[in-house]
Amino acid sequence: MIKLVVGASTIEDMVAWHAAYRGVEQPWIMNTRMTPKRADELVDGGSLYRVFKGVILCRQSILAVDRVGEGVTARCEVTVGDQIVRVAPTPRRAFQGWRYLDPKDAPPDLDLDAFDGVPEDLARQLREAGAW
Repeated sequence: MIKLVVGASTIEDMVAWHAAYRGVEQPWIMNTRMTPKRADELVDGGSLYRVFKGVILCRQSILAVDRVGEGVTARCEVTVGDQIVRVAPTPRRAFQGWRYLDPKDAPPDLDLDAFDGVPEDLARQLREAGAW
């Protein structure tokens, strides 16, 4: 599953927002109006890939997909794992809502050990540019 991140420019912004508004100990929940028809596939090893300013930068494993509420207040809650896995920055055009992401189109995970010893200022610039 792939979803645009609104209101956060970086992974660090998203983490800070979650800590401030949801709380550090609270689960990560992505709310959406439409419930995925392939929810069982998503929970069985799927991930939520996040798009920041037109670039896929990270993913989180999907733990649960639940329908909550009834009638006009009904919505879907997708619970994702706490671990944020950085992926190879991959351009993605804007879209509304969420989309299924074919596994063959999913960007590979980044090997962060390859960046060990990089000066913090350079690491920050690379993250801001979506290259790390």
